Amino acid sequence: MEATIPVLILAIPLFMFLFLGLLGKFMSHKWAGILGTAGMGVTLILAYFTAFTYFFSGSSEFISEAGQRLQYLVFNVDWLQFTDNLVIRLGFLLDPISAMMLVVITTISFMVHLYSNGYMRDHHGVWETGFQRFYAFLSLFSFSMLGLVVATNIFQMYIFWELVGASSYLLIGFYYTKPSAVSASKKAFIVTRFADLGFLIGILVLSFYTGTFNFTDLTSVAVAGAENVYSVSANTAEGVFNIFQNEAAAGFMGCSVMTWALVLIFMGGMGKSAMMPLHIWLPDAMEGPTPVSALIHAATMVVAGVYLVARLFPLFIINADHGGAALEVVTWVGAITALYAAMVACAQIDIKRVLAFSTISQIAFMMVSLGVATTGEAGHHGLGYMASMFHLFTHAMFKALLFLGAGALIHAIGSNDYTEMHGLRKYMPVTHITFLIGCLAIAGIIPFSGFFSKDEILSSCLGNSTVVYIWMSLVAGLTAFYMFRLYYLIFWWKEHKVREGHHAPHDQPWTMTLPLIILAAISVVAGFIPFGNLVSWNGEPYDFMAHFDWSVAAVSLAIAIIAIVIATVMYRKENPLPAKLKNAMPALWRWAHHRFYWDELYYFITHKIIFNGICRPIAWFDRHIIDGTMDSFASMTQKASFAIRGLQSGNIQMYVWVYLIGALLLGGITAVILLV
Repeated sequence: MEATIPVLILAIPLFMFLFLGLLGKFMSHKWAGILGTAGMGVTLILAYFTAFTYFFSGSSEFISEAGQRLQYLVFNVDWLQFTDNLVIRLGFLLDPISAMMLVVITTISFMVHLYSNGYMRDHHGVWETGFQRFYAFLSLFSFSMLGLVVATNIFQMYIFWELVGASSYLLIGFYYTKPSAVSASKKAFIVTRFADLGFLIGILVLSFYTGTFNFTDLTSVAVAGAENVYSVSANTAEGVFNIFQNEAAAGFMGCSVMTWALVLIFMGGMGKSAMMPLHIWLPDAMEGPTPVSALIHAATMVVAGVYLVARLFPLFIINADHGGAALEVVTWVGAITALYAAMVACAQIDIKRVLAFSTISQIAFMMVSLGVATTGEAGHHGLGYMASMFHLFTHAMFKALLFLGAGALIHAIGSNDYTEMHGLRKYMPVTHITFLIGCLAIAGIIPFSGFFSKDEILSSCLGNSTVVYIWMSLVAGLTAFYMFRLYYLIFWWKEHKVREGHHAPHDQPWTMTLPLIILAAISVVAGFIPFGNLVSWNGEPYDFMAHFDWSVAAVSLAIAIIAIVIATVMYRKENPLPAKLKNAMPALWRWAHHRFYWDELYYFITHKIIFNGICRPIAWFDRHIIDGTMDSFASMTQKASFAIRGLQSGNIQMYVWVYLIGALLLGGITAVILLV
């Protein structure tokens, strides 16, 4: 494959960012939107062409004679060289997951670009202030995420990883005159920076022992028969295996260096993907415009952590096979986060916050799937990996659909609070049907896409641990419940009352409804994609439908239907059941509604303990002891200088007198010494 098209995939969003950022203020809002959308549309076409060429061309560049999909370096240029082996390069890597992510990112980004042409205007056609800047930031975000997923090495990924964080800061804080938006953007930036520190340390540890940053070296995997013998390419094999063989010499607190490196790298993924306890930034990120929420929560920033673990999955496998606990950490962080977020979502009244916690829970589903992808029956090895990537793909589509649908509702009602909606199915039929499709997909109802990807995750959990399977099945049931709770409260419950001074709600213009229809259609049919034949952990085709466990599917489908029935009974029509349930468990509802007080805990730790208990005493010591000592030296020097300043007065007579007195004193001292 020639490098021209892949280069353009990265160059066009970067150019649109610079062009709209520098010249956008000199053009109309309409043309800024058209150009931004057109630029992403061209990028979409090029990304689709690249992905389809990789998956379906059958070229020996992309697929081996044995049918294994290969990693292909489109280009890779030297940037920084530390040693002969330790070189940082910038390039474009094509393999199953990067090709899949090209499709996901450009699809969602294009839908958001198109949708924003309608959303960023009010009902009178007045454009949002800073509209051109908004499109520039969207292009920067898209460029950053595309650069992240096609990175040829982990340091290039880290560069774009940080650029994703910077661009998300700009988008979340787009309404910079709104204090809550500014606070949310700073919160997201600071929390993810702490996580990224762990990521950076993990990169340095990993590269120190393996001697490379390159993914083609770190993740080149060969499987020998049924023995699961893994090896990396020649220039890294020695470094990787030395870590395991010399665990006593190269270890810390009972864990190998490789375990620590992978856990630290996963820490970066925890921050980006909002895993506990680094999840607190994501709900507040709702302060940005709703299209930003769709872009961040569906296909880009929050799945970066999942993509990171998937990219280094062969190393996690090696670690697990040598007794390392890195994948166990991934599993249980994901499982705890999934249940926590699902419980919180059941008690929120802001529709964007419900979807935000839903995102946290679904991303955790993907993490759990990666974590359990090491065991199972023969032929099922890596099922969790494929299921995780499949769910990443399907979730991106239906979650973007749900967020953009929420944006259409907010645009029509002027509020995020579902208590001001109700009964909107009659007023907004297109939004109603597409939102319902999104709810059915995320709930895992056959034949919608979420059914297939979610049940593959549950199958992989069952093959690893019954406890994890039961745990995640409970989360799946809660997901169906809170999504249909949200659906009924918005579109049913009771008749909608148009607020005084407001017009009746209605479906939005075509720029907003067309993305909803397209994403809804994808959410219906995406489950039938032969995903395992395209994406697997080692590049070998995996026919997951041939191994589809219908018993697991039947159980999970029954759980989802029961949860939907409960939500229907409680919320389809106005009734006292929700109030009774709330009053029956007031403490649980209060804790869930307040997100189990994680924000308050962080506030207490940072403000009460760190700022007041540690920083204030240090500041007092610095101000009074350190500064006071230096000020005392300065004061003493100043007083001494005032005392002797007459010695340098410039008065000749004074100098003569001083000289005479000094000479007499010197003579007197000399005479005394001689007499003695």
